[in-house]
Amino acid sequence: MAPEPIVPLDPDWPKMSLEQTKALLTAPGAKFEMETIDIRGVPTRVWKNAPPSLRILAQMVRAYGAREFTIYEKERVTFEANYRATVQIAHKLVEMGVRKGDRVALAMRNLPEWPAIFFAAVSIGAIMVPLNAWWTGGELEYALKDSGAKVLIVDGERHERLKSCYADLPDLQRVVVSRAKGALDTPAVALESLISETNGWGALEDIGFPDAEITPDDDATIFYTSGTTGSPKGALGTHRNFVTNIMSSAYVAARTMLRRGETPPAMPEPKVMLLVIPLFHVTACSAAMMGAVASGSTLVFMRKWEPELAMEIIQREKVNATGGVPTIAWQLLEHPARADYDLSSLETIAYGGAPSAPELVKRIYEEFGALPGNGWGMTETTATVTTHSGEDYLSRPTSAGPPVAAADLKIMSVEGDRELPLGEVGELWARGPMIVKGYWNKPEATAETFVDGWVRTGDLARLDEDGFLYVVDRAKDMIIRGGENIYSSEVEDVLYAHPAVTDCALVGVPHRTLGEVPAAMVHLAPGKSATEAELQDWVRARLAGFKVPVQIRFATDVLPRNAQGKILKTDLRGLFLDEEAV
Repeated sequence: MAPEPIVPLDPDWPKMSLEQTKALLTAPGAKFEMETIDIRGVPTRVWKNAPPSLRILAQMVRAYGAREFTIYEKERVTFEANYRATVQIAHKLVEMGVRKGDRVALAMRNLPEWPAIFFAAVSIGAIMVPLNAWWTGGELEYALKDSGAKVLIVDGERHERLKSCYADLPDLQRVVVSRAKGALDTPAVALESLISETNGWGALEDIGFPDAEITPDDDATIFYTSGTTGSPKGALGTHRNFVTNIMSSAYVAARTMLRRGETPPAMPEPKVMLLVIPLFHVTACSAAMMGAVASGSTLVFMRKWEPELAMEIIQREKVNATGGVPTIAWQLLEHPARADYDLSSLETIAYGGAPSAPELVKRIYEEFGALPGNGWGMTETTATVTTHSGEDYLSRPTSAGPPVAAADLKIMSVEGDRELPLGEVGELWARGPMIVKGYWNKPEATAETFVDGWVRTGDLARLDEDGFLYVVDRAKDMIIRGGENIYSSEVEDVLYAHPAVTDCALVGVPHRTLGEVPAAMVHLAPGKSATEAELQDWVRARLAGFKVPVQIRFATDVLPRNAQGKILKTDLRGLFLDEEAV
């Protein structure tokens, strides 16, 4: 049974069941019609009307013309100007000797040139390798060597971090630097010398893309996993993976409207989106940017996340959607200056990458008047597999939503030898046209993770009778206290519900007789207070005693996260190890 909704809903909702909406939206001749094709020997349902490649998508969106595509501080780039810059970069890459299958690495913060570079590379059949701009020089060097990148495009900050190791990268032939902070030495050249600064993109010569033959299942990207354990692995994605997400996002929007009793529009309405998560992560690149490009929406970039600056931008640009990770929503809600800004343009605050508390869902709806959104995906699924939005999210606030029509989920035993009955917790497996080919140059890891079209996610989860997904923990983060399983998200949800808590994480710490016990790190909202004993009593009143954290520490700032928004629990766990529980 689904839990009680956290806010009152229309008693006549839903107007349609999930199966009814699926049947209507995917019927023969409908926009979201599906067909089954062979992908690497596996019969796979795909969106029949998806664009065949990212190259075609880059050409199609020129139709949006003078509509603004990206905004960054005082720089405003239209779709037409972005198209011209993309084409010019594509020709420059060909002149540099880049051919189909060559890797082009990209390491920079969210800037207007990021999408242009991305689409330029994939449009000539190159494999784009977006690198984590937060990485150290050594981490970046590892990924450049692993991918065998032929060309590297960086911003000035990353260039300074990397220039000392260029000579140690035997595959690297050219380096292009955007917004360089000084004179450049060989092999580096300035991007502006190739295509001009952004204010001149609209005047670039109107030429077509270089010739290239690209099929849907050709290689398109290598996104490196977060690397919270061991070295990052490069997930090898295809053109189909990315265009699938465009259709999946549109499908969920249409499904939500039908469930509400509304008629989906023939074409998506352009929105203004404040994108504060990095484009080198699939959530931003695939789930956010692809949909924005296809719908003619505007992406607003920030140099660095600052809650009050974000509110200024939302007010000035009349932003309709933002989010990324739950922390962003919490900081907007809790900011003492929130009442000073008009945030009424917000329609959606969506996030992924980390669990969120039901209390957050409620507050977004009640205090912003916006609809919360969530979903589940990972680097290996090119982002979204499930999406939770609108009334469905309000009615099931602890779920990650149902899968899109082209995807399948199943819950398997941790050993991977049998499928578990409905409602039981096990390892989540997923399949569909969004699943990547495998890991770059890592056949053993590929064989272990990808099985007959399914990806073994490492997430512990369950499915309810309507197909809604509930992710309870990462397999490696589950705490086993004296034989009793403790799912960290369950305890974190209770802590988040405390009015003083704005960020938290539960980790397991060693215990001499019980094996391990739960401990929590908590960050309190501005102006709020709570003690360890108070929070322990709060959890004890709502959960079994063995789930109560034996230690609670308080952080002066939000908890450390990687670029994907996932809390670095390994780092937090180390803070407790000097006081082993007895």
